[in-house]
Amino acid sequence: MPLRQQVGVLKRKNSRPRLSPWDRLFWLGLRRWWSRWASALVVVKPETVVGWHRTGFRGYGRFLSRRHPGRPRITPELRNLIRSMSAENPTWGAPRIQGELLKLGWEISESTVSRYLAQATPRNSGQRWLTFLKNHREAIAGMDFFTVPTATFRVLYCFFVISHGRRKILHFNVTAHPTSSWIAQQLREAFPEESAPQYLILDRDSKFGGEVATILKSLGRKLIRTAYHSPWQSGVAERWVGSCRRDLSDHVIVLSQSHLCRLVRDYIQYYHEDRIHDALKQETPTARVMERRPSETAKVAGVPRVGGLHHRYQWQTAA
Repeated sequence: MPLRQQVGVLKRKNSRPRLSPWDRLFWLGLRRWWSRWASALVVVKPETVVGWHRTGFRGYGRFLSRRHPGRPRITPELRNLIRSMSAENPTWGAPRIQGELLKLGWEISESTVSRYLAQATPRNSGQRWLTFLKNHREAIAGMDFFTVPTATFRVLYCFFVISHGRRKILHFNVTAHPTSSWIAQQLREAFPEESAPQYLILDRDSKFGGEVATILKSLGRKLIRTAYHSPWQSGVAERWVGSCRRDLSDHVIVLSQSHLCRLVRDYIQYYHEDRIHDALKQETPTARVMERRPSETAKVAGVPRVGGLHHRYQWQTAA
């Protein structure tokens, strides 16, 4: 009988035999009542029959669950609204979000709000830190170091101070021995006559202790120390380091300290006046003026910057 049933399947007019639901039920029943059912298989594999059984069991489970639907599911619009409120208001809990939703006409329980809050992105100090940076960026500056090796394998330390408002480099210098006294002198040069911003972000490097902390506090400014192993908390400074490496240091071999100073200062001028920044809405830190085509004969010409590594494009009238 099993062989006759399989022959009947093979005789159907299909290039590839297709099994109907009745065929599957036949083999599922046969598997249940005949211990040697697998020895008669030709068309399908035993694993396929087992898979049919599991699929049928899942369908049976879904059928039973429909009989006891429980609490109705909320709409995707409401789920997205709960997560949006949670992301935009980090200090809000389920009761406050539920109250806002009730004021908007949504009938929802606090326990339901709590369940979808747990499925949202975990709320930690990152959102609050980001909110702080956005609200105070005009009064924030960050400072940090990055290293550059020379042709003789000597390591040079590049110190910089960057403003968060327009991403401008307020100060830059290079040294082979970054001591606390040297950094303190750089800060005096960077912020003469108490011109330092209100907040200064720096990491927990030991070089930023001692005399450096004393000078910054004497200026009446607030020091914001980032957490250990959290470079994202000084994201503006880290992003400038990445830009400097990708745009400059990865493409040159530094010969000496003075050579590195000249290269980076040339890059900083390009960075301020010519380089477009996504974070500034396709602007430059110094607000580059938009040019318009002066005449029909004018053509776009590239002006080399940073020794030809980059170019600034502008209209030039044909001679």
